[in-house]
Amino acid sequence: MIKINTEAHYPVSETLFVFALDSEAGQAFEGKNKLVTGIGKVNAAIELTREIHFRKPKLIVNLGSAGSKNFGKGKVVCCTKFIQRDMDVRGLGFSLYETPLSGIPPVLEYGLQMNGLEEGICGSGDSFEMNHSETDYNIVDMEAYPLALIAKKENIPFLCLKYISDDAGSDAADDWAVQVHLASEAFKKILFS
Repeated sequence: MIKINTEAHYPVSETLFVFALDSEAGQAFEGKNKLVTGIGKVNAAIELTREIHFRKPKLIVNLGSAGSKNFGKGKVVCCTKFIQRDMDVRGLGFSLYETPLSGIPPVLEYGLQMNGLEEGICGSGDSFEMNHSETDYNIVDMEAYPLALIAKKENIPFLCLKYISDDAGSDAADDWAVQVHLASEAFKKILFS
C-alpha cells in the first residue's frame, strides 16, 4: 500500500510508476507496474496515454530527476502545480504558458500532496535547462506537465515526485549524470518504507 497522506492510500498493484528514463527507476521498481516513456513531452504523452488504456491504473506516480535553484541536490519534492514552460503565444494575445483555446489555465493545478515533502511548481519543456532564471516555477523537468494534464483529463489521481539532481545552472549536465542514479533509492525509501 502506498500511503500519500491521511486520506489517500493506493495498492501498489494498481499504481503505474512513470519515469522518463530507466536510470531514474534503477532496480528499485523492478516487478512493479513501471512505464519508461523516453525524454520529452511528446514521448511522455504518447506512452502514458497508451499505458492508461492498457493497464487502467487507479493512481499514476511520476518519478524523475529535475533541476532547481530553490531545492538542494538530493532532495525529493512533491509537485502539485505544472507549467508548460516553452509555451509562449503572447504574440497572439495569450498569457505566457497558456495553450491557446484549450481552456486550461497557464498553471495547471493537479496532483496529490504527499505528507512530509515540500511542494514545488514544475516547469516542463523540451529543453534541458542550464540557465534557469524564471520565478514562476521552481523545478525544471521535461515530462511532468503532459503527464499531469492527461491524468487530470482521465480523472486518475496523480502524484509527482522529483529528485533534485542539479541546480539548472551551468553545471547541470555534469551534476545530473552523477545524481540521476541516486533517484530510485530515494523514491523507494519514501514510497515503500
